[in-house]
This record gives sequence, C-alpha cells and structure tokens, in this order.
Amino acid sequence: MNDFSLIETLRWEPDAGFIRLRLHLARLSRSARRIGFPEPLETVEKLNEATADASTALRVRLTFDRKGQTAVTTAPFTPLVSGTVWTIRLAGTRLNSGDKLLRLKTTRRAVYDAARAEYSPEDADEVIMLNELGEVCEGTITSVFLDDGSGILRTPPISCGLLAGVLRTELICQRKARVGRVTLDELRSGRLYVGNSLRGLISTRLVL
Repeated sequence: MNDFSLIETLRWEPDAGFIRLRLHLARLSRSARRIGFPEPLETVEKLNEATADASTALRVRLTFDRKGQTAVTTAPFTPLVSGTVWTIRLAGTRLNSGDKLLRLKTTRRAVYDAARAEYSPEDADEVIMLNELGEVCEGTITSVFLDDGSGILRTPPISCGLLAGVLRTELICQRKARVGRVTLDELRSGRLYVGNSLRGLISTRLVL
C-alpha cells in the first residue's frame, strides 16, 4: 500500500477557476482516510500556486503520497469540439471487482494501460472494461453512462470494481444519473456516453 500516490485531475478556467473543486477535494480526502494516508491539508494552496499566473485553460494534475507530499503539474487544455463523438471499443483485459484500490484514483494504472494498449489511438478514443463477471465497469479514463430510455442515465455501481468518478458523483447528486448494473447486451441496445471531470459528458459510437 506504499508504492503509489493518489491522483486528482482537474480543469482550470480563467473565469471559473477550478471546475468541480469541492468534489475533487472531497474525494481526495476520503481516499486518503480510507488507505491511511495523512489528511491532504495543503491541496488548495498548492493548486492556487500552480495556476497563479495562468491566463488560459489548463489540465491540472495533483498527486498526493503516503508521506503527505503534494505535487501539482499543469498543461494546456483544449476542450472537445461541440458534437464530438468518440469511438469506443471493449477491452479483453478484465477488472477484478474485489480489488478495493480500483475504487480510488491512483498512480497504479497497469490494468488500465494494458486495456488501452489493446487498440491504437486511430481505432479507439476510449476503451471500456468489464469485470470478471462480465459486468460493464468503466473506461480507462472515463466513467460509463447508459441512456436506456428511462430519462435518467445509468452508471455501474462501485461494487463492480470501478472508480467513483467526480463527474459521475455530480450527475448522481443532480439526479441526472442513477446507479445500476449495466450488461454488455444493454450497451448494444442503449445509447452510451462516457465522461470525466476534465472533459464532461461525451457522446460515443460503440464498435464491437
């Protein structure tokens, strides 16, 4: 439990500041307590220092380790063009629903990297992973949302072996999404979206 750091990836905008900051901070603090890391007390200060001179949108990556050390890096961020549709493929790599670390966003990403490597960037914008039971879990960098015609998006439960995504949490709190298991057959028949806090909700085209 000592060979990784917790991660938060945020979007910063000149007019709005950090997007969904409260939810990011809450997840980081909750994750730290769950695995016995110190309380991340300097997070906001470090984030503000990193963006103090910024004038354009940024992708901000924060890491927090077991020693209580916080590191922040930034890079230019370009939003997706309106109407963008991502091509989605399914990974052969499976997630283990019993692995509690999958519920946290950490630098331990070997299983996600293996799934992403199954397809070239030209063949897939994102890759969706199933667990050992064949249940739909998440993408390598996104949460999964299914429009099943009910009027509320459905997103898989954490117990399937997936991250409590910040965008996912926001949509659930806003009652725009609800938790419910998603099968592969339902992916074929429903309308699939993926998303994260950095890029928001993204329309998709599933290729099986």
